[in-house]
Amino acid sequence: MKDLFGDGIFATDGEKWRQQRKLASHEFSTKVLREFSSVVFRTNATKLADKISSTANNGTVIDMQDLLMKTTMDSIFKVGFGFELNTLSGSDESSIQFSNAFDEANSLVFHRYVDIFWQLKRYFNIRSEAKLRRNIQIIDDFVMKLIHQKREQMNGQDNVRTAKLYLEYPRAREDILSRFIMQSKTDPKTMNDRYLRDIVLNFLIAGKDTTGNTLTWFFYMLCKNPIVQHKVELEINESVEWAEKDNADDFTARLNEGAIENMHYLHSAISETLRLYPAVPVVQINSL
Repeated sequence: MKDLFGDGIFATDGEKWRQQRKLASHEFSTKVLREFSSVVFRTNATKLADKISSTANNGTVIDMQDLLMKTTMDSIFKVGFGFELNTLSGSDESSIQFSNAFDEANSLVFHRYVDIFWQLKRYFNIRSEAKLRRNIQIIDDFVMKLIHQKREQMNGQDNVRTAKLYLEYPRAREDILSRFIMQSKTDPKTMNDRYLRDIVLNFLIAGKDTTGNTLTWFFYMLCKNPIVQHKVELEINESVEWAEKDNADDFTARLNEGAIENMHYLHSAISETLRLYPAVPVVQINSL
């Protein structure tokens, strides 16, 4: 796993794991990051709804899992890096190439568990290991370019006064990469660009597949259980005060934390989906 995830939290132990766990638990608990994440997910949910609506009107068959995975990837990437990936719209070729490389590399890494010759293949750089190396190179080129761009954005105004403003006004560093770059100023030797790459890629894998797969199973279960589907629909309409004349933008504008907290039946339905189809069925971590 280290070939892809480096020294990220899912592939390391000891002091580096503790450091990332401490930083992540602090950053993810901040109000700014929660609010930023909420805005990002609502925005991309609207894009998804518009895409599904247009294809439904055309009578086109769609792959819901593919759309949900792309929407989740766009959302997690925006929260993680602060950049738009646009895999759902397919408007950026380099983004699509990165997303495909990330998915294939992740699959190839886990294929090593059933391939007893993977180390030999890696040594000779052949077959699946050659594919993995090419994909990791694509990922590294794309991510390191974004990290350099983010550093340039932040260093363009970098002086004592600006650094103080970043700390006092966290709106200026909403995405996770920006927040970790600010943290890296206290320990630039350890938290270099490669380390930042590892941290954010681990965040991507933690959020993308778990959320995308859970949503896929959730909608599958709704289709299999129309009574539950109807109850969920009624609860959502009541919680956001939905009207027939409203569009997707009106809906997402009212979809705040207060409305979501009132959706107890929806919460139960998602929890039941996770019970039946857990996002992470096996955890290969032991306490030391």
